[in-house]
Amino acid sequence: MKRIGKYILAASLAAVGCNAMAQGLNSGYFVEEYKFRHNMNPAFGNEQNYVSLPALGNINVRTQGNFGLGDVLFDNPRYGVDSDKKKTTFMNPYISTSDALSGFASGTNRINADVDITLLSAGFKAFGGYNTISIDSRTNVGTSLPYSLFEFAKNTGNKTYKMDDINVHAQSFVQLAFGHSRKIDDKLRVGGKLKVLLGVARGDMQISNLRADLAGEDKWMMSGKAVANVSMKGFAYQQEEKEYKDENKGTYRYVNDVDVNSPGIGGFGLALDLGGVYKINDDWQVSAALIDLGFISWSNNMTAENKQESFEFNGFHDISYKKYDNNGNLNDNSFKSQGDKYADQIADFANLTDQGDKGSRTTGIGATLNVGAEYVFPLYRQLKFGALSTTRFNGKYTWTEGRVSANVAPLSWLDGGMSFAVNSFTASCGWVINAHPKGFNVFIGMDHILGKVSKEFIPLSSNASVNVGFNVAF
Repeated sequence: MKRIGKYILAASLAAVGCNAMAQGLNSGYFVEEYKFRHNMNPAFGNEQNYVSLPALGNINVRTQGNFGLGDVLFDNPRYGVDSDKKKTTFMNPYISTSDALSGFASGTNRINADVDITLLSAGFKAFGGYNTISIDSRTNVGTSLPYSLFEFAKNTGNKTYKMDDINVHAQSFVQLAFGHSRKIDDKLRVGGKLKVLLGVARGDMQISNLRADLAGEDKWMMSGKAVANVSMKGFAYQQEEKEYKDENKGTYRYVNDVDVNSPGIGGFGLALDLGGVYKINDDWQVSAALIDLGFISWSNNMTAENKQESFEFNGFHDISYKKYDNNGNLNDNSFKSQGDKYADQIADFANLTDQGDKGSRTTGIGATLNVGAEYVFPLYRQLKFGALSTTRFNGKYTWTEGRVSANVAPLSWLDGGMSFAVNSFTASCGWVINAHPKGFNVFIGMDHILGKVSKEFIPLSSNASVNVGFNVAF
C-alpha cells in the first residue's frame, strides 16, 4: 500500500519539476515608464515609443506556491553512517513524521509557474492614442496536491485517507497581440488588446476521489479514477504489453512513454484584455483591467485512463501448502495464486491505458483581474504610493494577491519602486528599477525576492520571480 502512495506522489512531483507566473511585473504596475505596463492594463500608455530587442525585450519568469523543494528534500541523517548521499526525501524513515510534514499546508498544496518571453514588441503613438504590437511565447504549469497524499506517502497507517483530487496541468502557446489605448477626456483613459493564440501543447492529469481505507479489519481498499488528457500535434502515448500474473487473463497494455512526431500548431484561440484608468483629482487615480479573457480550441485530445478504479486486499485465505494440484495445475488457494491475483489488480489500478484521440476540446487560458489605486504625495510629486489587487482565475490554480508600493522618479529618465505583497501562498517583497533615457530602455525587477537557495543555486522555496528587458526607446 505504501508503495502505491509513493508511486502516485512521485508522479505528481515529477510533473512539478518542469517549472520553468501572469505576464506582467506587479511591482511595476505604478511605474509610469515601465514599457510593458500594458500587459497588466491595456489602458496604460508611455511617453516614449519603443521597439524591443528580439527575445530580450521582456523576459518574465515566476513561480508561486505554498510548498517547495526545501519541504521535500532534507539533509540525510544517515550520511556518513551507512549512506553516501547528502540529501534524502521527507519519506526517509529516519526523519520524524512531524518534521517531514511540517512544510505542507493542511489543506491543498499548490505550485503555479509561468514563463513569458516577448519575442518581438513595439509601442508607438498614433491613431489618436498609444498602440502596442507584440509576439509572445507563454508557458504555464500548475499542480494541486492534498495534504493527506503526503501523509499517506510518509506514514501509512491503519486509518482512512481521503485524498480527494490530485491535479497537474501544463500549457504552452504563442500569442499575437494588438493593443490600443486613448484618452476619452481629461479624467478617463481606456484601452483594449486583441490576442490571437496559437496553441503548442496542453496537458492535464487528474486523479479524482482518491481514497485509501486501511482501517477495515477484513480488507484494505484503494480507489480513484486517473485520467490524462494531452492536446498536441503529433503526440502519441507509447505502450508496453505485459502478461498478467494469472496465466488465464492473457496480457495487458500500459503507457510507459510518449512520442511526439512533427510538432506544430495544435490549436487556435482568441483572448481580450480590457482596461480603464480614471483620474479622480490631481492626487488620486484608480484603474482596473481584465486580462487574458479567452480560450484555445485544440484539434485533438489524447486520453489515457486507469483500467480499474479500485483495488481491494482482503488477505490471504486457506493457503494451500501445495503450489500445484494433482493434475499439475496452479492451485487456486496457493500463496502464489492469491498473490498473482492482487498483483494483477494493482497493475490495472496503478497503470494508465491509452484510450486514443477523443476529438477536439476547448480550454481557457486563465484570466486575471487587476484593480489599483494610486496616490501622489503632495510635498514631493515624484513620489507615489499604490495599492494593487490581483486575482488569477484558473480553476484549481486560482490565486489572489494584495500589493502596496512606493514608487519614485528622481530623474526624468529613471524611475522605480519597492513593494510588499501578501498572496494565496506567502508574503513577499518586490522591487523594480527602470532606466529610459532617449535611445534605450533597460529594466529589472522582482515580485518576490529570491530566498534561500541550495548549493546548486536552486530555490528551496517555490516563490521566486524575475523580470528583465532591453529595448530601444525614442
